[in-house]
Amino acid sequence: MSQKQLKEAFVSHLNGTNLLELSAGTPLAPLCVLCRGLLLVLYCQRYGSTFRSGPAALLLDVAVLVSPLLLSCTVLPHALLVAPAVLAALCAGIYVTIHRQRQRDSTVPLRQIVRSFQNTRLDPGCIPAITVFRVYVNVLTCISILAVDFPQFPRRYAKAETYGTGIMDLGVGAFIFSNALVCPEVRQEAAGTRPRFSSLAKQLFAIWPLVVLGFGRLVSVKSIGYHEHVSEYGVHWNFFFTLALVRLVASLLLAVFPINKSWIVAVTVAVLYQLTLNVTSLKTFILHGSNGEDTRTGFLNANREGLLSIFGYLAIYMASVQVGLYVLKRRDSVKDWMGAACLLLLAALVLFVFLHISQTHTDPVSRRMANLSYCLWVIASCLTFFVSFVVVDLVLLFTKLLVKGSAVPSCWRAVKAPGSKEQQAEAVHVCLIAAINKNQLLFFLLANVMTGVVNITIDTIHSRAALTLCILHLYMFLNCFIMYILHTKNIVLKFW
Repeated sequence: MSQKQLKEAFVSHLNGTNLLELSAGTPLAPLCVLCRGLLLVLYCQRYGSTFRSGPAALLLDVAVLVSPLLLSCTVLPHALLVAPAVLAALCAGIYVTIHRQRQRDSTVPLRQIVRSFQNTRLDPGCIPAITVFRVYVNVLTCISILAVDFPQFPRRYAKAETYGTGIMDLGVGAFIFSNALVCPEVRQEAAGTRPRFSSLAKQLFAIWPLVVLGFGRLVSVKSIGYHEHVSEYGVHWNFFFTLALVRLVASLLLAVFPINKSWIVAVTVAVLYQLTLNVTSLKTFILHGSNGEDTRTGFLNANREGLLSIFGYLAIYMASVQVGLYVLKRRDSVKDWMGAACLLLLAALVLFVFLHISQTHTDPVSRRMANLSYCLWVIASCLTFFVSFVVVDLVLLFTKLLVKGSAVPSCWRAVKAPGSKEQQAEAVHVCLIAAINKNQLLFFLLANVMTGVVNITIDTIHSRAALTLCILHLYMFLNCFIMYILHTKNIVLKFW
């Protein structure tokens, strides 16, 4: 077999892992954010100032926010079960240290601090959990697209061939979810300034970079003979085309239907698509082609997975728009956000129940078809992931109240009293999360380019663990460093 065929076989015919393992790994990224925040509060408590060194802050962010995720999907095959527990214990230890030091330095009783925390008002114009959620979806995707080509990446985490739940299967849907969460229609509706059809024109203009990137990937992959998993999207289709088309169709639907009823559109699309899969030959066509022998003759046959899975991704997008509307609803107190987090978590639990019913009576989860079970799984998992970041933000906000003058980047800003203009100090050091958020599409594009370069120059499937870790850490550090430089120069490479 040629090197191209070997690499294609390496990522084909896989079945994913189980839902329990993926659910157990959900707290890993939020715990990384919590650990970084607690370390910064502890530093302020010990030295009486915020962490000021830019390069050192970047190294800290990469080491705490990125490396644990990278290690958990390579040399630590069972880390999704163990790593969250280890990180949680570390965070608990740091918090106990902060609390004991506070008891020695302050006479304010903890009960009074808890009461103050409950009455703390938040800056309503800033919801850090949304930013952190979207950045981490991007970071996890960028780690996975290169790590999957190395033998240290567990095969059960890679995309499943037909049915199954791998980490990368979830990543595709989560990318759609994160885009819809803050789409123009949601932001305009939240601000109360949404003229009808105004967002449609903006989306027509905004998707052209995705179309260009889609054609760029198509031409580059075909011209250099780069390995590709055909049953993922098809012969000519790719994720850039999917994202562009989903955003365009969703804007058309949101221009016609009330945005606050987008969940009805989502349910209708997902259920009708699943019924069509079950009662017609559409499922057979997607899996085996028009002749039942996996033909790729003709554009529709060649790209059937990419074209028809758009219905499922559209349902995810429309449901995520409804979530975005709820999340961006004005809330300016800790109590309000506690209630919102509980409601979102309850919604996630209900969706997991529906997922069990769907898998029992219709089909198992299939990212290849983006069926009803897949839609339910993605939305429930993303809601759980987002709520985890909200909880982390609340914990960090409470911890900052224990240490006067402490600040954590990408965390809520507190206003002590209603109507007060005195806000908590901003963190001084440059935050990697903010840096990536400023140029998210560029971050994703650079990761794709670097992934191609690594695969062309290195025999990834026969790499040893030490080399794999060096390559992956260098790859992520370079990408993060570029975002850091652009952030320090206040450069946003977006002109559409």
